[in-house]
Amino acid sequence: MDSPADSPKDSTASNRPVDARDRDDEGRARNARPRDGLGRPLPYGADGVPRQPEGVVRVPEDTVAEAQRLLDAGQPFHAHEVFEDAWKSGPEEERELWRGLAQLAVGLTHAARGNVTGGARLLRRGAGAVTEWTASASGRGRPYGMDLGGVAGWARELAEEVEGGTPVDAAVRAPRLRG
Repeated sequence: MDSPADSPKDSTASNRPVDARDRDDEGRARNARPRDGLGRPLPYGADGVPRQPEGVVRVPEDTVAEAQRLLDAGQPFHAHEVFEDAWKSGPEEERELWRGLAQLAVGLTHAARGNVTGGARLLRRGAGAVTEWTASASGRGRPYGMDLGGVAGWARELAEEVEGGTPVDAAVRAPRLRG
């Protein structure tokens, strides 16, 4: 009889690679496990929410609309992916804006997962980033219709609540980007 060391790694789902890492079509390592609305990996073969494709270049108005749709649906992890695409593909002078918004979405993700410390920290970091960007971008008003002061205030308030032990429902506590 073969020893366990001689047999290939088991998998309970047929779509998981045996003895290999998940790879995309270009050979890069990518975790192919389905995810829930908060980005947590689910078992192979489970029904997850559709993942956001990476590297999508959108006009800023579409970025804001898609991120808001995902936030409203209680999927802040997926909204963070949308902001990350804008951060990586947008003009250099807007990178800190999109990075800060991505941090806010990840902060909401962690808070909704029950990670008090990480959630509060990322909410404050994102609030600081969008506030700093707004200050350095004087005269730009409300970029793409976003109320960045309101979003930063939302994040700071939520960070306080999270640290106070208030459970977070991501859909209920989603920010209004265009408030």
